[in-house]
Amino acid sequence: MATAIVKRIDPQTLNLKEQVVSINRVTKVVKGGKNLSFSALVVIGDPAAKVVGFGVGKAKEVPSAIRKGIEAGKKNLRKVQVLERTIPHQVLGRFGSGLVLLKPAPEGTGVIAGGPVRAVVTAAGIPNVLTKSIGTHNPHNVVKATIAALEQLRDKNEVADMRGLAVDKL
Repeated sequence: MATAIVKRIDPQTLNLKEQVVSINRVTKVVKGGKNLSFSALVVIGDPAAKVVGFGVGKAKEVPSAIRKGIEAGKKNLRKVQVLERTIPHQVLGRFGSGLVLLKPAPEGTGVIAGGPVRAVVTAAGIPNVLTKSIGTHNPHNVVKATIAALEQLRDKNEVADMRGLAVDKL
């Protein structure tokens, strides 16, 4: 599949909400002992504008790592194609050995998702969706697979233009 050119989204114009998905204590073994630091995976998004992104930050203290993760997340925001209350079609996202299946759901279902997938879907502002995370439970790969799945979503007008047909012929 060809990679699409992603237009940069200005984070100052959005009302961004951030959610910390995971915090990991990491060590580097050096000659004098172990250097301890923290790594934070943060999902950031504007539910009203249907924009989502993620970032990873690493620092000696947890708040600094979270702050760095938020700044990294602001640099890779993506617009998501969704309907009024759910996603337009079923989609499967993959990153590494992480697979995430997203299915449209009727009004009133809510977000049926766990952990990292729920963070991404709620940050993107999708109120009704069914999800299944298959394969790895590594939060980094699951978040990236979920965002890969959301990037595959297309609306009817976009598909009609790609196929060279009228919307009513689909």
